[in-house]
Amino acid sequence: MIQFEELRLRLMESEKPLKELAAALGLQEMADEVAALEAKTADENFWGDLANSQKVLQRIAMLKGKIKSYNDLQAAYDDAMVMIELSDEEGDLDLVDDCRASVEAVEQELEKQTLATLLSGEYDGKNAILTFHAGAGGTEAQDWCQMLFRMYGQWATKHGYKFTTVDFLDGDEAGLKSAVAVIEGENAYGYLKSEMGVHRLVRVSPFDASGRRHTSFASLEVMPEIDDTIEVEIREEDIKMEVYRASGAGGQKVNKTSSAVRLIHIPTGIVVSSQVERSQHQNREVCMRMLKSKLIEIKEREHLDKIEDIKGDQKEIGWGSQIRSYVFMPYTLVKDHRTGFEVGNINAVMDGDLDGFINAYLKKLSLDALENH
Repeated sequence: MIQFEELRLRLMESEKPLKELAAALGLQEMADEVAALEAKTADENFWGDLANSQKVLQRIAMLKGKIKSYNDLQAAYDDAMVMIELSDEEGDLDLVDDCRASVEAVEQELEKQTLATLLSGEYDGKNAILTFHAGAGGTEAQDWCQMLFRMYGQWATKHGYKFTTVDFLDGDEAGLKSAVAVIEGENAYGYLKSEMGVHRLVRVSPFDASGRRHTSFASLEVMPEIDDTIEVEIREEDIKMEVYRASGAGGQKVNKTSSAVRLIHIPTGIVVSSQVERSQHQNREVCMRMLKSKLIEIKEREHLDKIEDIKGDQKEIGWGSQIRSYVFMPYTLVKDHRTGFEVGNINAVMDGDLDGFINAYLKKLSLDALENH
């Protein structure tokens, strides 16, 4: 029947990209590495270095996860083809929708895994540190900052990532003046680096009794979380440390001691702070990781040879360079100004449905790279 034949031909279009994906992933190489690492775990001295053994186990789990994801995709392709052929033999048109859904699921997962192969940057596989800042505009901008904070938390949850608040400063009446969160999971930075920039909101403000339309801005900085495996030299004399009491929601003091820490990197003016850990020492460690991450991110973005080449104040992103607009009134639309990708369902976006924007950006990077070669 023609409906099933069309679906069969459509599914077959994924056959070649599926094989290309296997080559791009290096499935056999990954399997060989898993075997070699598992052989190491059998060594009687393996658990002597606990930190290293944990890294080896994490690497094994990551590689096995990638192999399983591809094998599951191949199985889904095979199952979809069998379903189409059996349904065609039976001539049951009631099964057309089920077959189409299976084909679409294969296409979507193939695109997702193919895009993940583009994340080949040195830090793409790292966790991501997100720093939110409300723009000028008082309560309206601070409320928008909190909306963005929630949106990325929802995105993280949908992808099985861990979302942890590190620091926050409540708004005067509502929302947040600023906040820092860490999103932990494979390729978190690789996916979220595209979200760095200024986000613009257009809506009728709930804080305006006259019901006027307002435009608000909030900025998002995205950095890879740098672990101890990457050496970053920061001189102690270049750091100024301040301590303060941690605040809870609504500005209440939740600590009787000054355990919250703020570090200022004197040469660049970079400021980082943490208040979620219980001790001053722990918060300082968190701050040092964030400072290293920020210096690395700036060095990479500005194509500098070394950290010492970073000059000037890096604390703010200019408000005139918004990457995306979120319009609630007089119509609903979210549009990315770099890729042209847009979505009319703004509520879904605010609930963390950001993959369309992220994928469009990764595709653009890939095309740009091809054109430059």
